[in-house]
Amino acid sequence: MRREGAQKKGRWKLRAGLFSLGLVMLAAGFIVLSQTNPRGDNWASILSPILIISSYIIIAISLII
Repeated sequence: MRREGAQKKGRWKLRAGLFSLGLVMLAAGFIVLSQTNPRGDNWASILSPILIISSYIIIAISLII
């Protein structure tokens, strides 16, 4: 019986950690997005979509688990 409780607590920690990671990555993605130039040819223009999309994927995974 105790093992099930520990397993649920571990799963909750994993979900909370993934969700938090996703939120931090999302915030970082929007901060980096503010550094892009109008032509869209600098490093921030390449990195920000990667951060934003991957953060949405991580948040979705944390909700599905």
